[in-house]
Amino acid sequence: MAYEKPLFLHSRRAAADLTTHQYKYVKLDANGDVILCAAATDVPYGILQNAPNTDQDAEVMLVGISKLISGGVIAVGALVGTDANGKGDSKTAGTDTTEYTVGRYIGNAAAAANDIITVTVNTLSPGRAA
Repeated sequence: MAYEKPLFLHSRRAAADLTTHQYKYVKLDANGDVILCAAATDVPYGILQNAPNTDQDAEVMLVGISKLISGGVIAVGALVGTDANGKGDSKTAGTDTTEYTVGRYIGNAAAAANDIITVTVNTLSPGRAA
């Protein structure tokens, strides 16, 4: 069962309808507002914790343990970042060098697509999967 332990949350304005994107990775747009990550190479701002509509406050976890919707199979202990739909994606160091790792999957069994999983998250200083 997925769980959370927030350490650092931050609220910003949602620049789009995010009502169906809770527990997905979001990024900042050019105005500093929150939008859904739309490419595996996006730099995640954090994981969306609520489901705001346009112009509402988006509550985003930047550091802690969070629920995350998986975009595919993820092994226990794998590094994670975003896929092209804001879902969690396994990242391989040395292979996914243009993509950012911002956490690790800490569940008890391999995850499948659309599972709600538990990950560590730290987007304060994201690094590439180098």
